[in-house]
Amino acid sequence: MIEKTPIRVEGAFQTALIVDDHPLFCDALSMTLRAGVGIATVATAGALEEALERLSVGDAPDVILLDLNLPDVNGLDGLVRLTKMCPQTPIVIVSSMAEPRVVRSAIRVGAAGFVPKHSTRETFRKAFEHIAGGEIYAPEGAFSEGDANMPLSAREDALIRLSHLTRQQARILQLICEGQMNKQIAYELTIAETTVKAHVTAIMRKLGVQSRTQAVLIAQEANFNSLLSGS
Repeated sequence: MIEKTPIRVEGAFQTALIVDDHPLFCDALSMTLRAGVGIATVATAGALEEALERLSVGDAPDVILLDLNLPDVNGLDGLVRLTKMCPQTPIVIVSSMAEPRVVRSAIRVGAAGFVPKHSTRETFRKAFEHIAGGEIYAPEGAFSEGDANMPLSAREDALIRLSHLTRQQARILQLICEGQMNKQIAYELTIAETTVKAHVTAIMRKLGVQSRTQAVLIAQEANFNSLLSGS
């Protein structure tokens, strides 16, 4: 099959990182990005931690494509963590879970765009043209009139609050959710207990809560498994 000449738009992306655990889909999406969007260099990671490790030791790509269903992360939590790692890099959700509620939550939490996995090459080209121009891209019908002014849901609010935590604070909150006390966390992370206490104070301030229990509830509220249930 003869590939068409890549279509390049002004300000187009030159490098991309795909975070998805399905090798065949990664191969197909890589071809789409190269031939349909004009992205010259495409790397892949099969899990969020692999992506974070890669990003921690190298330059951030021009754009990141993220699946919501990864083996080591609960959906939108991955978006929050990648946004924290690469705040200047647009992150595009590419997922088979394209219900309007999921799309709206991803965009409101910080995604630069949302493209369903079953989309055509032309749809991907159009989406990346919009995103390269600084616009937000979402599938037609994902947002109805008035959605932009709707208040955040409890889940969206929780995710946005969590996005303000540093990586160390997020790790400490994770250990708090596992029931560990400050002394145990200090041992786990090889830091002073006073440092843990300072982080816990900062975590509660950023989450707008008064206790560790309330902080845990915020973390639980953000769980992606509940996103598709009724509001």
